[in-house]
Amino acid sequence: MKFTVTEEFLYNILPFTIYLILLFYLGFKARRKAADESEYLLGNRSLTLPAFVATLVSTWYGGILGVGEFVYSYGISNWIVMGLPYYFFALLFAYTLAPKIREAENFSMADMLYRFYNRPVGLLGSVFIFIMISPAPYILMLAILLKIFLNISFLWSLILGALFSIIYVYKGGFRSVVKTDILQFFLMFISFIILFVYLITSDISLFELPDHLDTEHLNPMGGLSWQNIVVWFSIASWTFIDPGFHQRCAAARTPKIARKAIVVSVGFWFIFDMLTTISGLYAVALLPGIDPLMSFPELARYILPPFLQGLFFVGLAAIIMSTVDSYTFLSAMTFGRDILGHLSVKGFGSDKNLAIKIGLVISAILSVLLVLVFPSVIKLWYTLGSLFIPALLLPLLGSYFKNIRVSANLTLIAMIGGFSISFSSLLWGEFHKIDGFAQYFLGVEPFFPGLLFTLLIYVFGKLYKKQ
Repeated sequence: MKFTVTEEFLYNILPFTIYLILLFYLGFKARRKAADESEYLLGNRSLTLPAFVATLVSTWYGGILGVGEFVYSYGISNWIVMGLPYYFFALLFAYTLAPKIREAENFSMADMLYRFYNRPVGLLGSVFIFIMISPAPYILMLAILLKIFLNISFLWSLILGALFSIIYVYKGGFRSVVKTDILQFFLMFISFIILFVYLITSDISLFELPDHLDTEHLNPMGGLSWQNIVVWFSIASWTFIDPGFHQRCAAARTPKIARKAIVVSVGFWFIFDMLTTISGLYAVALLPGIDPLMSFPELARYILPPFLQGLFFVGLAAIIMSTVDSYTFLSAMTFGRDILGHLSVKGFGSDKNLAIKIGLVISAILSVLLVLVFPSVIKLWYTLGSLFIPALLLPLLGSYFKNIRVSANLTLIAMIGGFSISFSSLLWGEFHKIDGFAQYFLGVEPFFPGLLFTLLIYVFGKLYKKQ
């Protein structure tokens, strides 16, 4: 049967409509009346192992279009860069930090900075966290999908994406994030399993796929330099300063659940990485010359029938939405509670969560503005990781491990210096480009000088303390 454009649209819009109905139903149903701070922010610390796994797996994979772009551009090195390092740091996090976070009884990552250092360190750390976890790149990806799927302008897609990220979270808080993430966890796997089955039963079998790829896409390095690989691997240490990991560990029912859930999540990430990497390689083989960012949507249009196209687009939207709502909530929590709350900004009435709800709206608006100014995904990840990991990694680890910790004054110097040096190096590269590529001072990526400065401050602090 030959479908007309109208019929195709109807077949594709049906799964999306059902998805939105389920999403808002679960999101609003999760709301608890008269929710106190513990309930609104952490669901009364009652997160079970299955719910923990579902919300962590789906949230941590929000950059699905960026993953497709990376595979299309650099081939199997996607697993070396975007997979393996994150398994390593997630497991390290599980066995070192996860139980400690649950036992600390904090509400946010910034609480540790305030508790073990001082107000300036806590405030600066909160500002860094607020910028670092902006949902802008994920709202950008959601807007791109909505534009294609609904055939509307990019600006309207952007506005709709921002609205979707706050509507049910505004009312239900953390419980709404978790309930909707469970739905999105199932959708992300169902959609890519369907795509995978259609691909391996196409004219190119799984065993024939390497014959249709060039050597660069089959190269584990993918044409990247060793320094690029090391920086990407180091950026995976983002896990230690990711508020999503900290929030879920703090919300876990027990410290044991916090640890075990992360280990189980690594297994699911491995399976999904295999699905996305192989699918991306099929896009290279079947659709040469397309926009790498659009490799997954274009592949679905090429290989799937109309209704399943719609289901796959819903799966992509679900993956992104799981991160959009979570990061929007965390960004609002950082702005309302960790920044405004500690600046003693008053006028929010008797509702303790009002500042966070205002932060939700502000976070969404700022994200829209950021997308309009910086319409990029992979570069944004690379830049944010290079700027904020050097400034936050050691101070945060020091708050949990006394042997690492230095004084509050030295911590503040390390944070300001680490960020400033990485930022200066980044600017140097932007002002010294050759053929469109940044040329950094002495050929060193911005991540390394910032981290080196922070390490030197900590070494000095420990030696000074011994003397």
